[in-house]
Amino acid sequence: MTVQTNAFLTYDAVGNRENLSEVIKSLSPEETPFSNAIGSTDGKGILYEWQTDALAAADANNAVLEGDIVDGTASTPTTREKNYCQISRRDVVVSSTQEKVKKAGRSSEMGYQVAKRLKELKRDIEAVIVGNQGYNAGATGTARRTRSIESFLATNVDRGATGANAAAATDAATDGTARPFTEAMLKGVIQSCYTEGASPNFLSVGPFNKGVVSGFTGRSQARQAIADDKIQAAAHLYASDFGEIKVMPNRFQRERTALVVDPEYAEIAFLRPPQVKDLARTGDSERKYVVAEYALCVKNEKAHGVIADLDVA
Repeated sequence: MTVQTNAFLTYDAVGNRENLSEVIKSLSPEETPFSNAIGSTDGKGILYEWQTDALAAADANNAVLEGDIVDGTASTPTTREKNYCQISRRDVVVSSTQEKVKKAGRSSEMGYQVAKRLKELKRDIEAVIVGNQGYNAGATGTARRTRSIESFLATNVDRGATGANAAAATDAATDGTARPFTEAMLKGVIQSCYTEGASPNFLSVGPFNKGVVSGFTGRSQARQAIADDKIQAAAHLYASDFGEIKVMPNRFQRERTALVVDPEYAEIAFLRPPQVKDLARTGDSERKYVVAEYALCVKNEKAHGVIADLDVA
């Protein structure tokens, strides 16, 4: 084919408008399933405290004489638990020129960047509370750290060889030898929770082990009604002998850990919920930061369980 002589082509033009979409697509995940499940409350100080208690063991020989004298049984005091608030922050600086010029996909560069930072902060908080760190009370030159869920759990646990519970509230749990995640492990921890009086209903796992859970056999004769054009390869609900467990993948927790949770017995205490703050100008630019101050409250660690030291691939 031949191009018409003297045809004015787009290759020669200098005044054509750019074809830049007004829609900005981000693939980064924003879901924070653990934070959403447990909810939040207001904190009053940098140290958040609460109490736990338990009933005495059932006594199958509880029979007394008619007219027996009541001597009085010693009462057991409650246990006082605590966690420190951690401060997490993200900041943004935008030049005054960039804020003024016309942009595609957003009217305000500062507004757009602040919205991004808030989402990033939300993800940071999720990663902290589902992680494995003990608390740090902080000091001059040392940031406070809140205790994560893995450090709390000590009763309903299934750990690999050499794995161990946190020795103290300031410590992380000790990682052990990795092994494949099995249904027997999950059933054992759920049963342990039930024996302790808990009713967990939420299983949080990393992406790889979500696939492993979907491969659990369950009842060998179970029947499922599936459309002809659908392949059923995922499990979102595990019906155990002690209640149904919702299975949720979490991109921000450690892949080597599966958390069995009763959301009623955990929450985030916000001394300062996520908020936007202005910074003074130090030049021809605008500065802001987003900040949150929070502590994880595990109201009673016996309500939850952990299967640790799992294979990650």
